[in-house]
Amino acid sequence: MGRPMQFEAAEAVDRAMDLFWRQGYAGTTPQELASELGIGKGSLYNTFESKHALFLRALRRYSLKRLEYLAELFSTPGPVRPRLKGAMTVLAGVGEHQRGCVMVNAAAELGPADVDVNRIADELFTQIEAVFRQAIAQGQESGELGADRDAGTAASQLLASVIGLSVLVKTGMASERFRAVVDGIVDGL
Repeated sequence: MGRPMQFEAAEAVDRAMDLFWRQGYAGTTPQELASELGIGKGSLYNTFESKHALFLRALRRYSLKRLEYLAELFSTPGPVRPRLKGAMTVLAGVGEHQRGCVMVNAAAELGPADVDVNRIADELFTQIEAVFRQAIAQGQESGELGADRDAGTAASQLLASVIGLSVLVKTGMASERFRAVVDGIVDGL
């Protein structure tokens, strides 16, 4: 019988995600992960198999958190426009850290070399786009947003904007400029 696990796996994945977010995949060593999680390297490998497996779990956890946020945000009644602006702000990674979106960072860092990362990123981006499409259609039906644009095309444009803004946030885009850009994008709907 092995020793009982001395840490909570979900919390460990969250902490690993934060470290990967700060340093990137290549910039994070297994020893740094073990230290961040307060465990030995052996426990890291016994629990998560590999650095890459832990990275994939962190990306899935990030996806889940973002989708839960969007579900909650768009399940409340009220105008769509401010909720779209809020979603774009959070998804682009604006806030306390200004690190951009961890999924955009991962896809940009690993590119086509990592099929698993790209699949997870594509799944998240597809689901975000679907949420945007539904919100835009709702805004069009209520008359809040113009009905002259296809909701699917507008949703794709919002997603592309979020991805681009995420990169700009990471480079230090001023928050006032960011807000002006987001306002212009959403108000243009």
